[in-house]
Amino acid sequence: MQTVSSYGVELRKQNIPLRQTLGIYRSAVCYLTEVYGKVWEELSVIPDAKRRFNVADHLVHTTKKNSARFDFDLRFPKMPSYLRRSAIQHALGTVSSYETRMELWEKEGKRAGKPRLVYENHAMPVFYRGVMYRDMEYLRKNWYGEKASAPTLEKKHRKYFLRFSYTKEVTLTKTPVKNQVVCSVDLGINTDAVCTIMRPDGTVLGRKFINFPSEKDRMYRTLGRIRKFQREHGPAQAGGRWAYTKRLNTELGRKIAGAVAAYAEENHADVIVFEYLEMQGKISGKNKQKLHLWRKREIQKRCGHQAHRKGIRVSRVCAWNTSRLAYDGSGQVLRDPKNHSLCTFQTGKRYNCDLSAAYNIGARYFIRELLKPLPATERSLLEAKVPSVKRRTSCTYADLRELRLQMEVLKAA
Repeated sequence: MQTVSSYGVELRKQNIPLRQTLGIYRSAVCYLTEVYGKVWEELSVIPDAKRRFNVADHLVHTTKKNSARFDFDLRFPKMPSYLRRSAIQHALGTVSSYETRMELWEKEGKRAGKPRLVYENHAMPVFYRGVMYRDMEYLRKNWYGEKASAPTLEKKHRKYFLRFSYTKEVTLTKTPVKNQVVCSVDLGINTDAVCTIMRPDGTVLGRKFINFPSEKDRMYRTLGRIRKFQREHGPAQAGGRWAYTKRLNTELGRKIAGAVAAYAEENHADVIVFEYLEMQGKISGKNKQKLHLWRKREIQKRCGHQAHRKGIRVSRVCAWNTSRLAYDGSGQVLRDPKNHSLCTFQTGKRYNCDLSAAYNIGARYFIRELLKPLPATERSLLEAKVPSVKRRTSCTYADLRELRLQMEVLKAA
């Protein structure tokens, strides 16, 4: 499997004329886009992308043959070759995308809005070693020997960064299900994540509550200031405050994903199991704002990327009733109205609801993986002895223990 990771390094030198460089580079991209749009018929017949780029590069230089159509060298004298090649590549991609969209628009009967060729864009140049940067200590230490692409200039939060991309070939674990160790994760709002390390027989090797209360408190205080500001000045002027809150929320998601992946690696987990969270419809209630700020998909995506870099697989199970059903199979739980993280089982037992859900998530993964490779007759026999495993939406941790027991009995017989 191939993974691509990127890192942004801030440019702190004040003597680099980045604004002037960006202005010249974008003017060059705009000019080349207009020119290549006029001669695209000549370029489109060249099937090889590398040869097409070389032809486009030769057209740029003023000669007797093309001086009537091209004056790039006169408009942008002594432009560095690395900036020129980057501008050519960007312009060719823009024109190619436009022509493709035009063909689709014509095939669809010209129903939607007609595509247009965009000349003014926010193109960013690509820089190369020895021209713009030296080896940075962190990247040199952690990514030495890995395949790296040329860095791209990036402007973010009124600062300039060089974005480095690294491609790495990784081999994901191929441990059989009967020997796997999984890290089941229940993502929540009150507690950021609850992780459980589990084996196929239901043995729990470890549990961890991941929470960043100070980060959430800072974000909620910022939201309170936004509400007060909007009451006094209206929502139109609160854009900057919302942007700051969004950055705090994004950073919180990164920390949660990193903590989950680190805990799974620490316990030598083969698979990280999440719920397949799909919230549809209108969100209402007192936790409306918290649910809107809940970055569940981004956390899973970031955690999956970090897990793949370490050779750990990622899987998802049905999220229905994981928190509603008690892990011991006693039925539905009753949530505590004052402390939503706690619940009461039908037996009267008080337990953490998120931890119970983490048990059920890991159990559903093993139930699915244990039953999937079995022959139909053997699977039907086990489902007859443990009827609850027929429906994944009702599987609990107790069902996994019972299923494993029946599998051992069937194997002994």
